[in-house]
Amino acid sequence: MDKPRANTLTIVIPAYRMHSQLFNNMLDGIREEDAQKRIADKTNHFAWMAGNLVNCRYWLAEVLGIREKDPNEDLFKDAKAIDTSLQYPPLEELKKQWHEISPLLYRKLLSVEEEQLNEAYAFGMDTPYLEENKLNMVGMSLDRESYLFGQLGLMRKTLGYEGVRYDLDDSLSY
Repeated sequence: MDKPRANTLTIVIPAYRMHSQLFNNMLDGIREEDAQKRIADKTNHFAWMAGNLVNCRYWLAEVLGIREKDPNEDLFKDAKAIDTSLQYPPLEELKKQWHEISPLLYRKLLSVEEEQLNEAYAFGMDTPYLEENKLNMVGMSLDRESYLFGQLGLMRKTLGYEGVRYDLDDSLSY
């Protein structure tokens, strides 16, 4: 396994890589006509959740100094809620974007210095026990991804798809 320069990220790297894998597994077999379906018009749909996951990676990349921009930023920036009047990108497009930003962010996570992780980064939660810095943003980002993967897993079952599998693609190195 790749070792990050910042020892505080040692626990993050396996989770990050598992999430990279899970993204493919969550979308596996989902028909595009199902990607825009919502449950009783009260939930997000596959396309929104997948797009939000992509946006999370682009956002964390930006926090850590990568200049790549999410091509769908206008749909997701600043935790923008689903807008049912909009058409969200096809899953294959989101999958392509996920695999464009993910290796760049992975390399950054491996090379980032402790000093950069300790830099202040305001995220406006005013939580007394959570220091607002870039290290905690890495953790918050992975937590957000986990939350969205849980929603996707539930949507798979609700829409009649098999549960997510944890098969790994050995060629996916990020």
